[in-house]
Parts: sequence; C-alpha cells; structure tokens
Amino acid sequence: MVELTINNIKVKAEEGMTILDAAKSVGIHIPTLCHVKDLFPTGACRICVAEVDGMKGLIPSCAYPVTEGMKVQTNSPRVRTARKTIVELLIENHPQDCLVCVRNKNCELQDLSETYGVREHRYVGEKKDHAIDISSPSMERDPAKCILCGRCVRVCNEIQKVGAIDFTNRGFSSNVTTPFNKGLNISDCILCGQCILACPTAALREKSHGKEVQAALVDKSKYTIVQVAPAVRATLGEEYNLPLGTNVTGQLVTGLRRLGFKRVFDTNFAADLTILEEASELISRISSGGKLPMFTSCCPGWVKFIEQNEPELLPHVSTCKSPHEMEGAVLKTYYAKKMGINPEDIFVVSIMPCTVKKFESGRPELVEEHMPDVDAVLTTRELVRMFKMAGIDFNDLPEDKFDDPLGESTGAAAIFGTTGGVMEAALRTAYKELTGSELESLELFDLRGNGGVKESTVVIDGNEINVAVVNGIGNVQSLLDEIKNGESKYHFVEVMACPGGCINGGGQPIHHKPEKIRKRVDVLYEIDAKMKNRQSHKNEGVKKLYDEFLEKPNSHVAHEILHTSYTDRKSILKSNRKK
Repeated sequence: MVELTINNIKVKAEEGMTILDAAKSVGIHIPTLCHVKDLFPTGACRICVAEVDGMKGLIPSCAYPVTEGMKVQTNSPRVRTARKTIVELLIENHPQDCLVCVRNKNCELQDLSETYGVREHRYVGEKKDHAIDISSPSMERDPAKCILCGRCVRVCNEIQKVGAIDFTNRGFSSNVTTPFNKGLNISDCILCGQCILACPTAALREKSHGKEVQAALVDKSKYTIVQVAPAVRATLGEEYNLPLGTNVTGQLVTGLRRLGFKRVFDTNFAADLTILEEASELISRISSGGKLPMFTSCCPGWVKFIEQNEPELLPHVSTCKSPHEMEGAVLKTYYAKKMGINPEDIFVVSIMPCTVKKFESGRPELVEEHMPDVDAVLTTRELVRMFKMAGIDFNDLPEDKFDDPLGESTGAAAIFGTTGGVMEAALRTAYKELTGSELESLELFDLRGNGGVKESTVVIDGNEINVAVVNGIGNVQSLLDEIKNGESKYHFVEVMACPGGCINGGGQPIHHKPEKIRKRVDVLYEIDAKMKNRQSHKNEGVKKLYDEFLEKPNSHVAHEILHTSYTDRKSILKSNRKK
C-alpha cells in the first residue's frame, strides 16, 4: 500500500493503482473521455488531467500510477482551466445541433460543457465535414460528431475483437472510420452496437424504425402486434430513474397498449419454443452423428460473425430462428389463421435490447414472399422516446398482463437475456427429453457469471454432455480454432456477441457502470426463481401450439415455420469491396 494526498485528503491506495482509481476510492470524481475500464490506459483525451506537486506539467490521472507521498490536486484553477479549454476546443469542432440530436441530455460532451461553465464560443475555425454513413440497416455513423476519444475503436478491436473501425489520417484530418472509408454494410461489423454504448456523443447510433412504427399504428388497415424481449423489462426502468434492477414488465405492457398496439405478446413465449426446437435438434445430432458441437443461433450478431469469418463452420450452427423471429412467424401463420386475419395485414414490432435484430429482420432468408416475420424492430432506447412523445408517464402506469395465447412463458425463457441463460434453459429441457425426469437442481451455476468462456459437464442418461458458454464475441475465436483442428470436446455451445448477453445489448440504456449489468442480470434470475414453471417444456401455450399446428419439435411443419438457413457472407463481402 502507498499513502498519498488528493485534494488534501489522505488516501491509502494499492501500489500500481492510478490516480483516477485512487481518487474514486475516496469519492472524488475525475472526468474522462478516452478511458475504458479494464483496458490499458492511453491518456489521450487529457480531460482527466491532475496537478501533482513537483511536476511541471499536468498529468493524465487515468494513466499515471500513485507513488508514496504524492500530493495531487484534481480541482485546482490550473486543472479547471485546462479541462475547460479542452472541452471548448472539442465543441468548436462539433456540430451545434444539440436540440435535434438523439443524445441530447445524454451526451458526455454536453455534460462536460455544463460542468465547466462553457457559455461562449472562444475558438472559431474550420470544422470537419463528413457524410453520415447510413449504409447499414442497423446503425448510423456520423463522423462529424466524433470527438476522437477512441472508445469505440478500443471496444471493437480489444473487447469484441472484430476490428470493423479504426483511426485513419493524422492531425486535423484524423478520423474514425471503416477500412477504405467504405460503409458499415460492407465492413466486418457485426452490428452488435457495443460501440454505441461506448460512444460519448451521437457519432454512433441505431437506425431508428420509429417512423415506420408510428405510421403502422395509425394505419387502420394494419393489425399491429408488439412483442417484448426478456432483457428489456429489466432495463427500461433505468430511463425513468427507477432503482437498478427494477422489473417493469406490468407497466411496460400497459404502456404498449396505450401506444395503440392491438395485441401485446411476450417474446419469452418464443424463447420457450426455441428451447424445445433446439433441444430436439441437439438430441437428434447426438443420436444420429450430426455436426457437433452445435452452436445456438439466438444471437444474430454471432450468426453474422460466423457467416463473415468462418462460413465453413456454419453446419455447426442450429437452424432455429431466433425467438423474436419465431414469434413473428407464428403470428403470421398460426395466429393469423386462428383469428381470421390476413397475414399481410399484420404488422409485427419487436422491442429488443439489440441493434443487430434490425439487420436480422430484413434478412432474405427470413422474408417469405415479400412478407418478413418481423416488420420493425425498436431498441429499448427508441421505445422510451415513443413513450415520451406520446405523453405516457411511465412511473404512474398500472400493471397489466401479456395477451394470450402467445403471452405465456416460463422461468427458463426469462434467463435468455443473460449470458449462459440459453444454455441453462436448453439443458433443463434436454435432460427431461432424454431421461424422462427433471433435473434435481435447475440452477446450473457453472454457466453463470461473466467469465469469457464458461464450461460444464452434465450427465444425461449415463452420457456426459460437455457444454460451453462464450460470453462476448471477442472470446469465440479460440473455440472455433479448436473445432477446425478437431480438438473440441463440446457437444453444445452458446455464443452471445455482447458481453453479458442481451442484458448489455447495443440497444439498451447507455451506461458506463459495471454494477448496472450485475443488477440487470439479477432481475432475470429473480424472475426465473419466482415462476411457477421454470422449464420450457412446461409452457402450456407452447404445448397447445404443437398440438394444434406444429405437431412436434423438429417436425416438417416446425422446420418450415421455425427454422432457417445461413449465408456465406465472407464471399459476398469480398465481392462488394471490389466494387
């Protein structure tokens, strides 16, 4: 331990700790822009500068280690002046459109401007001028709003390990862009949206489907249906200053009804449906010598990754559609027939924690005869904007329940929203299907937590089933290499592109506090623990669907409605780049 003084406060800190972390330990806030927790500090933005006795210049607190007897000032006139000057320079090279910006009142540059009392334009000069990249179906990139903090680059390269964006040029011409400044649609981007969560401004944002949804809600010829992903109910309350980890399912249903949706269904129903299909597919592969390990296909970011990088391994991926696509398909077949509605008149909206779901809903493989399973996808953030626009006071909404018959779900479906949840839910049902009895303990703790790759062995009917959970796309490559080298021991593997799973998806409320993720996850496990039925095969609504329409898991009818195929996007991207 070393002892130092920060703002005249005696502080004991571990050797090697940075000034930034030491200050935080005693409740002193130092602003940052380039800093990414758990990554090696760069000290690039200089917003975090501090004054240290005996040192001539100001030093970056995020990158400078503490030493014995150090005396630090983080709020001296010199420090405040330096920070204010940096903010002013950033503002002068930034579009002055805060009132019409999607990040208005949720922008770190705006917050810093307020904190340091920026009230005039003192530095006037040339500004960067860049075209907005709208090539992607999921995301937009506005380089004019980029402040070159580099957080998106570091997340994409060092955490996700995709490498779709990076710095180019130098000095005033510096820019963050895709290779050869092409559109996101022909880069290696998997549209996970983690860069959006990292961005302090609106340089990166989701492509909104709000106008399309608003138009459908007032179109009397449309039968508008909305479905809600499991992770959304655990995070939406954060936008209304509710305590972290608040389950807002009941208020969410009421709010959606007040927006004008004719039916409000739960994607958790389709999560249970997905489990029955995936468990059956896994059992079939194990018994018939099919491709193993089998990968889950719930995460479209992961599917896009393997299509673009390792297309030869696509036979290992489950053919099941993701839950919201299954729900959309059932709505436009079974439900449409049951209710006597023309499927073409049904407009399905998915409320998702994810940006890549927007891309997924438009995949040609999921559009039958010009009619997609899902017509529009709204992120959690977009839904909040719609509620505010409609004058809905979310905190005062009464609770309501999802509509039947596609609103019933089990605890297994709830944990789909967190890393390891899909695997845990699938094993609960696979065990039942293979042994005829239930797992003694439904909690598979080896598969929980934030480890990069978690693994477990479950003995089912005398056979050892080796499973793995990949938490974040940046951790998947070594496992893929094992498969290519014939060294993999696994039978079943879950991959979620976003660290933490959907609970930390690119469409969720923007945050920079790791504790938020932990509390979001706890909500889903609490929902599971309190449910009467905690295994997908106990969902009575799903049983009825099979009896009346799908026959049985992995039947010919089920394959026609609930399964899909994949594309070798590696070849397509190469071809498009040449053009």
